Amino acid sequence: MENKKINTKAGYVTIIGRPNVGKSTLMNRMLGEKLSITTHKPQTTRKRVLGILDEENYQIIFLDTPGILNPAYLLQKKMLEYVFQSVEDADVLLLLLDIDSDPTGELTFSNEDAVKLLEKFKGPKIAAINKVDLADEEKVRTLITLLEDKNIFQEILPISAVVGYNIDKLLNLLIEYLPESPKYFPSDQISDEPERFFVAEIIREKIFEQYKDEIPYSSEVLIEDFKEREKGKDYISAVIVVERETQKPIIIGRNGEAIKKLGKNAREAIEQFLHRPVYLELRVKVRKDWRQNPALLKSFGYIPGND
Repeated sequence: MENKKINTKAGYVTIIGRPNVGKSTLMNRMLGEKLSITTHKPQTTRKRVLGILDEENYQIIFLDTPGILNPAYLLQKKMLEYVFQSVEDADVLLLLLDIDSDPTGELTFSNEDAVKLLEKFKGPKIAAINKVDLADEEKVRTLITLLEDKNIFQEILPISAVVGYNIDKLLNLLIEYLPESPKYFPSDQISDEPERFFVAEIIREKIFEQYKDEIPYSSEVLIEDFKEREKGKDYISAVIVVERETQKPIIIGRNGEAIKKLGKNAREAIEQFLHRPVYLELRVKVRKDWRQNPALLKSFGYIPGND
């Protein structure tokens, strides 16, 4: 029986880098849709987020990952496990650097886990230098030379995820290095996560935007109820989990003003994402030191590895 020639390319592209280098912004830009939450604060992404870019002749499955850092508590260790798992799944590895905060790449390459990930991955590696709209040409050329001297990347490309500079060129490079393969997902699918995952992420994004200091990092969002209704608005009940009793009144605010503002901003963003009206109910619960509690982390969906 004659083998049918595969005329499509498909594969996984894992995006890695330090916190706040623009991984989520880049994935959203390439997808043409806001799938990963983005804020100006580091460590916004906690789990890997899968986004699917489907065209007639190719399908790129992007894996947006948490920022690589030296973990200070159990949650951050679990976040790092997502990065390692995502690199194992990759067909192409995309390292994102921030020319503004890491102009020599030293902060990236001084991290043992970042080096380990790059050494471990044997497929094609592409380095993208982000935020070049904030740097002069000489600075960019210097970093390109430093990366070339490492002799580990098939391609090195300056980009700006925010303004869209060289994004089409980056996409073409990724397609070039994708393996020939049938598509993995239906053409109309944009992720493998359910709507309630993205609703929780949107609420978490609004917490990052509205509250200061440790509150965003100490907060988790759980969707307790999600009812789609044929008539009337969808009903969503969400719980904001914090670590200490003193954090609960901060989330709620005086006379409930802070949580009302949060609810309004989150509801509007959720409606924009779902393209339909919703009724959003928010409550706050305290789960002491949840970021260090294996049982709570497991119940919140953070995979505990093989232990």
